[in-house]
Amino acid sequence: MQSELQALEQNKTWTIVSLPTGVKPIGSKWVYKIKRKSDGSIERYKARLVAKGYNQVEGIDYFETFSPVAKMTTIRVVLAIASIRNWFVHQLDVNNAFLHGELCEDVYMQIPQGLEDFATDKVCKLTKSLYGLKQASRKWYEKLSQFLISHHFIQVPSDPTLFVKKTSDSFTALLVYVDDIVLTGDSMAEITNIKNELHHTFGIKDLGILKFFLGLEVAHSTKGITLSQRQYCLDLLAETGDLGCKPSSIPMDPSLKLHHDDSAPYTDITGYRTLVGKLLYLTNTRPDIAFPVQQLCQFLDCPTQLHYKAAHKVLRYLKGCPGSGLYFPRSSDTQLVGFTDADWGGCVDTRRSITGYCFFLGSSLICWKSKKQQTISRSSSEAEYRALASGTCELQWLTYLLRDLQVTLIQQPSLYCDSQSAIHIASNPVFHERTKHLDIDCHVVRERLQAGLMKLLPVSGFQQLADIMTKALHPANFHRLLTKLGLLDIYRPQLEGDCQDTSS
Repeated sequence: MQSELQALEQNKTWTIVSLPTGVKPIGSKWVYKIKRKSDGSIERYKARLVAKGYNQVEGIDYFETFSPVAKMTTIRVVLAIASIRNWFVHQLDVNNAFLHGELCEDVYMQIPQGLEDFATDKVCKLTKSLYGLKQASRKWYEKLSQFLISHHFIQVPSDPTLFVKKTSDSFTALLVYVDDIVLTGDSMAEITNIKNELHHTFGIKDLGILKFFLGLEVAHSTKGITLSQRQYCLDLLAETGDLGCKPSSIPMDPSLKLHHDDSAPYTDITGYRTLVGKLLYLTNTRPDIAFPVQQLCQFLDCPTQLHYKAAHKVLRYLKGCPGSGLYFPRSSDTQLVGFTDADWGGCVDTRRSITGYCFFLGSSLICWKSKKQQTISRSSSEAEYRALASGTCELQWLTYLLRDLQVTLIQQPSLYCDSQSAIHIASNPVFHERTKHLDIDCHVVRERLQAGLMKLLPVSGFQQLADIMTKALHPANFHRLLTKLGLLDIYRPQLEGDCQDTSS
């Protein structure tokens, strides 16, 4: 607590003034946290002074609050490219990041616990942002953005949290997630230089080679980079008491169609929501559970015992492979390939279809999604075409992102679809009773195809990789498709030495 107060004083976060007439100051409280390493051991004890921002009044104490954070797809793309090009990948943590933002509003706070010997009419007038304020994250992002732009970084339009700097002999990329920063590039001298500049201005902790970021465990080797959430998964199993359960070979029973059934309600609704929320975060490195978790998310309002059993089935599956994760091989090329699929009328309650897609950069899986469509489709062709439209939009954004990262694709991106009729609708100006009602936004596929963004190619249903995103599969089909997604478990005994951490 004393260390935190000293940091606030050195940063000139506030000035002690008399309380103006008619102003009600906000309060503050101390928050304590134990920071842990990736293996669960204690790293340090932390105390943070937090303002009670929920007492702020919009239009008086704050105005805009939005602040972007890095997309998980962007993080995966950056790591995949870093692996292919053998870039250096380092991590930084900004000390008291939110305290660097400068306030333009007049915000008054009561004297915090720990500061003594002040009159009762004295308050703190905040000159810098403080944790807990509504606008704190936005002010920090503005401050950091201004600093990076002044040091010749360019904020890319495809993702506002990604900053790149290109010189005659180096390329550096910096990715921001609140106060966590990933720094990568082909020049160690340039990386060291920007570290020194950041430390001089803000004060940073140089965490060295990227190993643990937002709960993601990163392992480096001469063969590639792996991304997993093993410790997060084990902690989840421990919390739910499933560490000793019998493993399952698949995450969802293919004979089970989840819907709002009339079975007994699950009494612990908050517990169900918490569990599904944690499973949802686990899908950042586990595409194999994307569809089951998407299904479980449909019943957060009134879960039943059947829904909880389905969630428990996912946990049993995770018990068998907690360390499985993404693998970005260094030998991969830079060809962008995507697969789109749909399960027509897959939702029992609404009869809406399920869209699924996945994208690869060479051999690296960088993006996937399983999502229920917005409207009901009258035919399987329409459902497939809507899935194709979603995949096309994602492909367009990925090409923008790769362009901003100075990645040249070796050939035109390919998009695979297993519906001949959907490909026919996209390739020709078809107009008949089955297509006349389609939304304009669906025809983005045809426009992008004519513009040369991609090649639209047929694929058999047997080879359709996105099938794993749209429905529950039997064990044979599930594991056949899973092996093609390129997941790797570096913790399995037979794979020891294949992809170990060589940073030491």
